[in-house]
Amino acid sequence: QVQLVESGGGLVQAGGSLRLSCAASGRTFNRYAMGWFRQAPGKEREFVAAIRWNGYSTYYADSVKGRFTISRDNAKNTQYLQMNSLKPEDTAVYYCARGSGLRYDSSRDYDYWGQGTQVTVSS
Repeated sequence: QVQLVESGGGLVQAGGSLRLSCAASGRTFNRYAMGWFRQAPGKEREFVAAIRWNGYSTYYADSVKGRFTISRDNAKNTQYLQMNSLKPEDTAVYYCARGSGLRYDSSRDYDYWGQGTQVTVSS
């Protein structure tokens, strides 16, 4: 059983920054790609960013490219999402997930999910 626990969400003004963390249980963290998704009220869950098991390749949604940075520390079983230049439209619950398939941008290719952390950006 894998558990993912997000932290670091909160309320921030537009233009500000937040750093999300996702701590994973288990010994196989370093074998899997990891991703971040988000879901705003009334909207479907959407892909934000993903990172390969070794951290060498990263992928971003167009809406966050250049503002968000995904990273991971396999020694600590933790992945991160650094969010800069935040906008009100970034307001959502952010979810950490473990990749299980080939498509990094599809929620169906992730098998374990955290409970989510709320990010609210005020204008």
